[in-house]
Amino acid sequence: MQEENIGSPESGRETEIVAPHRQPFFTFNFNTVVGLVSLAALAVLYVLHFSGGGASEPQPTAVLQKTPGKQLSVVFVNIDSLNAHYEFVNVLRRDLENTGKRLQTEILSEQDALQTEANEFQRQMAANIIPENKAKEKYEELMQKQQALVDKKERYTQQVAEQEMNMNIRLVDSVTAFLKRFNRRYNFDYIMGFKAGGEILISNDTLDITGPVLEELNSEYMQRKK
Repeated sequence: MQEENIGSPESGRETEIVAPHRQPFFTFNFNTVVGLVSLAALAVLYVLHFSGGGASEPQPTAVLQKTPGKQLSVVFVNIDSLNAHYEFVNVLRRDLENTGKRLQTEILSEQDALQTEANEFQRQMAANIIPENKAKEKYEELMQKQQALVDKKERYTQQVAEQEMNMNIRLVDSVTAFLKRFNRRYNFDYIMGFKAGGEILISNDTLDITGPVLEELNSEYMQRKK
């Protein structure tokens, strides 16, 4: 928030108070949020050495078939698709946006009220209808309110940042735990994360298991919601 320029009554009776620009309280960059699964969860290699199931286990689709023999088996999940279509990501994103909008509305409301009060003080100063001692007291009061508003904005910004961090942790835990369970059936050596502009520049689409992963992730999430 751009601070109001409340001139001191000691500098002259005509005091200019400039209304602040109504810029967003904070802006959300979901590149951080939607890329979170690559934050030590999918952007790095996961070594998942679990024993495979017995003959009664469901047979994997073609894209999920493990390379026979002792050759290294590697597959990947498309992080961009995961973040766009995993319902848990959408729910957490909406929660974060709602928190931000609520806090922003509160800050802007208090900012408008303070500006109205400051404008009235300016009018009284210009009309010479307020004594000098009262003008000084009012000026100090307005400055204290302005600083309190700045402090509140900083607290709220930190609150949103902490909520975003906790959201990241929950998503990483959710996907990592699921992939460990998922891989018990297929016993891949590595499940990698592919993201546009990420560390992996080219991928072989035949190794993409995003579809089955998304289907089961959303299925599990809907079951948990019941």
